Amino acid sequence: MRIISGLYKGRRITAPKKLPVRPTTDMAKEALFNIINNLYYFDDISVLDLFAGTGNISYEFASRGTEQITSVDKDYGCVKFIEKTAEDFNMPIKAVKADVFKYLKTTNLKHTIIFADPPYDFSIDTFSKIPELVFQNQLLEDDGLLIVEHSKHTDLSNLTNYSHSKSYGGNRFSFFEYTIE
Repeated sequence: MRIISGLYKGRRITAPKKLPVRPTTDMAKEALFNIINNLYYFDDISVLDLFAGTGNISYEFASRGTEQITSVDKDYGCVKFIEKTAEDFNMPIKAVKADVFKYLKTTNLKHTIIFADPPYDFSIDTFSKIPELVFQNQLLEDDGLLIVEHSKHTDLSNLTNYSHSKSYGGNRFSFFEYTIE
């Protein structure tokens, strides 16, 4: 995986092969960050990266100047890899070993962007818990976005606070935000 833009542009990060991950492709990541770049100033936001895996998304935010990044994954190897990489690159990433659903129930920290990259084989019911918990617990700032990465074959358009989605190759990003009533 490589960092696409910012301070560490072009740097390659090689994760151990034994990690149970499916990193976001460079093409999909570049498209996603073009969208985010048009909405926010990276140095003004806070980010929560759920199902963080290798930390690919967190590193991209850090490279672009985001200072408040929390990466959550339940796999000890993933968390240790994120901690080591963040330390090696001097990135402001806090790695947390936790079950994402339990974490969303117990945290009270608000974020501008919450990015979730859960396993693609989750059922719709399991996918639906992510926006439900984020919005029930008011974990997004008023102008914030929840972005869920999933297979292009999965449709999340009926879930709470769904806004729209964008597809890139086999990946789809679904965007969720507070609705104005």
